[in-house]
Amino acid sequence: MYIGLDLGTSGLKAILINEAQEIVAEANAPLTNERPHDGWSEQSPESWLAACDAVMGELGAKADLSGVAGIGLSGQMHGATLLDKDDKVLRPCILWNDTRSHKEAAALDADPRFRAVTGNIVFPGFTAPKLAWVKNNEPEIFDRVAKVLLPKDYLRLYLTGNYVGEMSDSAGTAWFDTGARDWSDELLAATDLSRDHMPELVEGSEASGQLRAELAGKWGVPASCVIAGGGGDNAASAIGVGVVKAGQAFVSLGTSGVLFAANDGYQPDAGTAVHTFCHSLPDTWHQMGVILAATDALNWYGRFVGKGAAELTGALGGLQAPSKTRFLPYLGGERTPLNDAAIRGSFVGLEHATDTAAGTRAVLEGVTFAIKDCAEALAATGTRIERLLAVGGGSNSDYWCEAIATALDCPVDLPVAGDFGGAFGAARLGQMAATGGGVELAASPKTEKTIDPNTDLTAAFSDGFARYKDAQRAIKGLT
Repeated sequence: MYIGLDLGTSGLKAILINEAQEIVAEANAPLTNERPHDGWSEQSPESWLAACDAVMGELGAKADLSGVAGIGLSGQMHGATLLDKDDKVLRPCILWNDTRSHKEAAALDADPRFRAVTGNIVFPGFTAPKLAWVKNNEPEIFDRVAKVLLPKDYLRLYLTGNYVGEMSDSAGTAWFDTGARDWSDELLAATDLSRDHMPELVEGSEASGQLRAELAGKWGVPASCVIAGGGGDNAASAIGVGVVKAGQAFVSLGTSGVLFAANDGYQPDAGTAVHTFCHSLPDTWHQMGVILAATDALNWYGRFVGKGAAELTGALGGLQAPSKTRFLPYLGGERTPLNDAAIRGSFVGLEHATDTAAGTRAVLEGVTFAIKDCAEALAATGTRIERLLAVGGGSNSDYWCEAIATALDCPVDLPVAGDFGGAFGAARLGQMAATGGGVELAASPKTEKTIDPNTDLTAAFSDGFARYKDAQRAIKGLT
C-alpha cells in the first residue's frame, strides 16, 4: 500500500491506496495562515508536522498501515521555510500568495539571467525574491539561514531527516536551471546564497530516503518505507489524472483556474506569464497558465444575486452564443498572460435585458475566455493540446465545459467520480519510488463522458473572444 500527503495552504490531506490504486482511507487536518500586514501571508511550519501526525494517526485508525511501502509528497509551491544550522525554523514560512517582495521580484526580473536560466518571469510569489526581501528587511535572520526548504520538503526533513527537494517544486523558486534540472549557482549567487543552502535533488518518482524509525514505530509503518521525491501541487495533480505526455492537458476549475499541459521537452517562453516547470517524472516538463478567479468569480457573482453556483449554472439550459454583456474576471489581478497584480475586473455592455441568467453566462464566458487566453499563450511556445480533462468544482457544469470545449475547439473529458488530486498523485509517486515503476502507474482515469465543441457556435465564440480582448485592452489602458 502507498500513502500520498498533500500539504496545502488550508490543510494537509492524506490518502491511502492499495496496489490497484483504489482509495482505502483518507484523512484531513486543517491549517491556518496569518496575514499580519497587507500583502503578507505566513504559516507556521511546526503546524505542518502536527497536521502530519494527525492525519497519519487517523489513517492508522481506519486501516492497517503495516503494508505501506512508499509515501509520496505533494504541496503548495514557492514557500520560503528558513532553517538555521540546527534545523530550527527562523521565522514563519512566507507563502506562495504573499506579495510583499514585489520590489525584489521586479529587481531580479530586470536581471536578464533569471529569465534566461529559469525560463520564467520572476513573480513576487516565487521563493528567490522572498529571500531578497528577508535580506533587505530582516538581515539578522538572513545571516543565520543555513537551509531554504519548500514546504513539502520541510515535511520530508521531518519524515526522513534528509534535506531533499525535487525538480517540479524547485523549478518554481527562480533559482533553478529548468532545462538542466539543477540548481543554478549563478542565480543563487545573485541573491547571496549558494548550493549549500539548497537541498539535494531527486526526481519526483525516485526515493528521497526512508521513514525515520521513530515515526515508523509510532505510526505502525514498516521502517523500510521509502519517501518519494513527490511534486508541486499541480504537477502531482497531473500525475493523479494521468497528464504525463505531450498532447495531454487538464483544466482545473477551482477557486482559481489552471490550464496544465505536459511536454516531452523544454520549451519556455520567458516573455510571457506562462509557467514552464519540470514535471514530476524524469525528462518531462510542463507548462501552466493560471487565472486567479475561476469558480471564485462565479461565487462572487452569486453573492450579489443571492444564489449558489450550482443553482446559477443549473438554470441555464443549453449552450448559447456569448452575450452582449462581457465580464473580465480579474477580481484580484491576473497571472496568465497579463502578469498584472493591479488589474481589476468589470462588467461591460450591461443593458435593461441583462438578467441573472445573462450575468451568469457572462461570468462563465469571461472565465472561459481567460482560459482561452492561457491556451493561446501556451500555443505560442509550441505546446499542443489535443483534448482536455476537466477537474475541480466548476467541471460539474456541463454548460461551462461545453463553453470551454467550443472556445478552445477541443474535446473535454469528464472523469468518473473520484479523487484525482495532489494527494492521489503523490501516492502514485510513492508507488513508483517503492516499486521502480514509472509512467505506466500514472494512467488517466476512466471517462464518464466527453463534451465535444459545439460547431454551430464556433464562430459566435470566436467573435465573443474578440469582444473580450477588446474589453481587456480597454481596461488595461485604465490601470
